[in-house]
Amino acid sequence: MRPLEIRNHKIELRSKLKQERREMNPAEKQLMDENISQNVRRLHQYKRSTTLLCYVSTPIEVDTRKIIENAWQDGKKVAVPRCITETREMTFHYINDFSELSEGTFGVLEPSADSPQVTDYSGCLMIVPGFMFDLRGYRLGYGMGYYDRAMSSFIGPSAGICYSKYVKYHMPNGRYDRPVEILVTENWIRTPKNQKKKSWQNN
Repeated sequence: MRPLEIRNHKIELRSKLKQERREMNPAEKQLMDENISQNVRRLHQYKRSTTLLCYVSTPIEVDTRKIIENAWQDGKKVAVPRCITETREMTFHYINDFSELSEGTFGVLEPSADSPQVTDYSGCLMIVPGFMFDLRGYRLGYGMGYYDRAMSSFIGPSAGICYSKYVKYHMPNGRYDRPVEILVTENWIRTPKNQKKKSWQNN
């Protein structure tokens, strides 16, 4: 696909998936979210990490609150993103409680600008959102490029979390799209095909 065709395809697909997410059965979503949080906890990359970089989910996303709570219980530091709209970049800031967050860019809960910022990313695991992923680790996000920019300079492991029905064999991707290192769904954990190491772990 040409770049414009990819862009238009993503816009249409994103709109369709947002509506599907809004119509999900709440009980089924809660169960899948819980299974995803447990699978994140099983990752050896998670077990080895000292800091979890994790977004705070909106209602149509995989719920990350349990993932964050698990990290605190496991003695890890947690840092969540703050979007800088002028540059479309993100900074990650440490939090110790959800009460430290307030509504920010796009209505997403964010830390304040003066909260402690992550400067050393060694020992970090990044949790990456996406409406859809493919088996190479490429994702369909919100289309603003915040995570692609963050992942382009992040050298640690990144895990994309998604419902298994939204993991496809292949999606068109652009030159600036960045794949994740690990895919985590409610049913399985997988290392994408584009990665050097390949593994599969069933529940």
